[in-house]
Amino acid sequence: MANPKKKPAGEVASEAEAEEVPEVAEERAGSPLDEVMSQAEKAYAAYMEAERQVARAYHENEMQVAKAYKRAEQQTRRAYDTAVERARKSRDEAIAEAVQAREAALQMAEAAFRSAEESASSAYEADVAEAAKERDSNLEKAWKVRDETIEQAWQIYSKIAR
Repeated sequence: MANPKKKPAGEVASEAEAEEVPEVAEERAGSPLDEVMSQAEKAYAAYMEAERQVARAYHENEMQVAKAYKRAEQQTRRAYDTAVERARKSRDEAIAEAVQAREAALQMAEAAFRSAEESASSAYEADVAEAAKERDSNLEKAWKVRDETIEQAWQIYSKIAR
């Protein structure tokens, strides 16, 4: 429609609209058809304004949804980064504990080895000492037997030689 439109109550009309509206209103004020046309123009203007408000509301809603998405995306990224950092710390702690356990196990194995080595050395020394004692005892017995045999041989020889 090319007819001038009146603004709803509370809105200020532009200068051009302010000049046109009184002229149109005066021209049409005379007949009921003019009054209906005027009401239709007002209704159309109100409809167009409502349509613009709906478009603005949709646009604002779109912007709010985009902002909410960005916030959710940032929050998700922060949660992911936090979870990754927690997992890294957990892994590092587990590795550190494993290293400590390994070191403790190595120390225990070293201590067990030293103990076994000392025990084996002690047993060896005891066995060697026992063998030396037995050897000395056997040598002493053998020496005694030798002495006794030589003595007997001298006694026999001295009986024969007399």
